[in-house]
Amino acid sequence: MIIGAMSASLLQILDTTIANVALPHMQSSLGATVDTVTWVLTSYIIASAVALPVTGWLADRIGARNLFIGSVAGFILASMLCGMAQNLEEMVIFRALQGVAGAFIAPLSQSFMLDATRPSRHPQIMAIWGMGIMIGPILGPILGGWLTEAANWRWVFFVNLPVGIVSLVLLITCLPARPRRRRRFDIAGFVLLALALTAFQLMLDRGTQEDWLASAEIWAYLLVTLSATWMVVIHFATARAPMFERQLFADRNFAIALAFMVVIGIVMFAVMALLPPMLQHLFGYGVIDTGIVLMPRGVGILVSMQVSGLMMRRGLDARPVVASGFIICAYSLWQMANWSLDVDAFHVIVSGLLQGLGMGLVFIPLQVSAFATLDPRLRTDGSSLLNLFRSLGASAGISLMTVLLGRNLQVSHADLGGHVTAATGSVVDFSTADRFQMLGDTAMVVLDAEVNRQAAMIAYVDDYWLMMWITLAAAPFAFLMRRNLRPAGPVAVSE
Repeated sequence: MIIGAMSASLLQILDTTIANVALPHMQSSLGATVDTVTWVLTSYIIASAVALPVTGWLADRIGARNLFIGSVAGFILASMLCGMAQNLEEMVIFRALQGVAGAFIAPLSQSFMLDATRPSRHPQIMAIWGMGIMIGPILGPILGGWLTEAANWRWVFFVNLPVGIVSLVLLITCLPARPRRRRRFDIAGFVLLALALTAFQLMLDRGTQEDWLASAEIWAYLLVTLSATWMVVIHFATARAPMFERQLFADRNFAIALAFMVVIGIVMFAVMALLPPMLQHLFGYGVIDTGIVLMPRGVGILVSMQVSGLMMRRGLDARPVVASGFIICAYSLWQMANWSLDVDAFHVIVSGLLQGLGMGLVFIPLQVSAFATLDPRLRTDGSSLLNLFRSLGASAGISLMTVLLGRNLQVSHADLGGHVTAATGSVVDFSTADRFQMLGDTAMVVLDAEVNRQAAMIAYVDDYWLMMWITLAAAPFAFLMRRNLRPAGPVAVSE
């Protein structure tokens, strides 16, 4: 059962990033434009974010076992349809279906793995589950790039079939049943939350193209997001039967874990969104070379997750472990903030390894502390919220860092360009460049390209500085959590 749940969870996490590198190939094959092809990613993200909050209600209504098996089957089918899509409209629809089916996989796999083990083994089982969650975003772009180069972009989706089928067979044969309970569906809460999430994701996705608050469209998304979020908070605080039980948010450890999941989403996913294009565009790395220098990040995560799991099993206080993990991550980002265009692969590997070690130390103790004091019946809802907040943090982090990258690149380019004059010892004498006609123009283009490289490096460094301060600021809040308590027992299995 654990292998089946793990493989299904890994597939779902991989698909959040694996299609990114194949977008240019999809664009030409599906007859899309640069603006419209991004809906392949947007449709998946929005559909997944909207579906995640109803995981707990559906699990109670139709049975967690049925929902998990149905989700994996639906994900496999949607992946196959994505690989066979003939135009952009079909691809967007099939990706949305894939997002809906995949949304239930991560929270259900986490809750089932917790329920299937005794409390003393929860740290170990969370370490195993966390491997797929943390390594998936690292492997996604690498695997997607290799499949696109070796075969074509359709194999980015077809690769899900063999692993997904094995996972489905294991789940059908080994997944235990859970008791169902009648639970009223909070229609008003769901509509308001779906509206807030959809507007938020659209704002982040369309912001760069529409120049953010200079566009009426982005203002509309922002107002809808703020209004719907405010109404969601009021509704959940006052409704007789809200979508999420208020007991979840009253638990101090769980509430702090939600905030930390946003930080994890920002740091981990934003770094993984920035590093590949930086290595490929500024340093000339190929897809495979990029994967090789990023792989130690995954090794660090694997090692530290096992170490932190062992610490939790021995009853060590989770709070200093989480704080130490954030500090290690901040140190690795400090290293990255001191990079230049002369940085070699060794320093990229070392910083990635350290960041992986830090993330692993944060993730497992945080998950164990979040679920330690929760009633077992709230695990599915709790897991869906943790995954939702991590997803929101990732979306917001990637968008924020991309916007700052573009703005800082322009500012740095203007600043550097203003200092490139004949008086500063430039290799080009601007006063005589026009005499050489095409050769003079070529020299100016080369000089501008070098200024662009330097400005881009400065912009990347500025992003790493900001993420370092965010990570460092999060570390002290770990001590607001309560000390480790004995986790709640497993959920009773229905007869």
